[in-house]
Amino acid sequence: MDIANILILVLFGLGMGLLGGLLGIGGAVVLIPTLTFYLGEDQHLYQAAAMICIFFVSGAAMLAHKKAKAISRPVLVRMIPGAIVGIVAGVALSNSPLFAGNRDYLLSRLFGGFLVYVAIYNGIRMYRAGKDVDLPGDEPLPSEMQTPNTVLTCLLGAFTGVASGLLGMGAGTVATPLQQLFLKSPLKRAMSNSAVLIVCVSWLGAIYKNATLGEHGIDYVESLKIAICVIPGAIVGGRIGGHLMHALPKTLVRAVFIVVCIIAAVKLLTVSPT
Repeated sequence: MDIANILILVLFGLGMGLLGGLLGIGGAVVLIPTLTFYLGEDQHLYQAAAMICIFFVSGAAMLAHKKAKAISRPVLVRMIPGAIVGIVAGVALSNSPLFAGNRDYLLSRLFGGFLVYVAIYNGIRMYRAGKDVDLPGDEPLPSEMQTPNTVLTCLLGAFTGVASGLLGMGAGTVATPLQQLFLKSPLKRAMSNSAVLIVCVSWLGAIYKNATLGEHGIDYVESLKIAICVIPGAIVGGRIGGHLMHALPKTLVRAVFIVVCIIAAVKLLTVSPT
């Protein structure tokens, strides 16, 4: 890998971290389509690299969320166990014959289809912005977040984990709308919780996915090369993005989120079989 490619990947990492920290999504939704644009289709490789990177992006952003007192511990202690089980199941599914060989493009199509849903959902929420109130860290949480239903919240975590492992993303694009819908969580709190959730489970998915890359004829060293170049910029961007989330108006944050989802969806839904 030459210097020019290394510098480009560092810049990709900066963009991934900035948007990932700002939106509480880990950044895979940015990195995977960007790598596909730049390097061509290789979904299993990009997912493996992204799952390493999102740990660092979310870890950097999590510090800002903690400082802003935007994290809901009752929700997280119930979501994390389900997400751990789910991410293992999701990676196993991504390695199944359904997505093997020249059918790996189906993972891209699946990811793109999900992003269309996320964009539409958040567009509706932005239209109804008056009903989505952000709470300062020291104000009482909604009752659904103070004492969330344990079974329901664990299932939300499991669904999030499966989606994360299957698609190689940071779970924020799943966990954030699920918390909004079922737990009545304000947007920024849901995003902050998602960042913590990613930190707690993404390392496991990264290890599993990279350890099984050989099943697809890919050397895990290739994934590590990409991750090593992306991570420095991702850490810096994640820290900046995490602070910006709590400084910028929620409508602007949501609008950026929607635009990112639409751009990524268009690319992933038009990926051709290799």
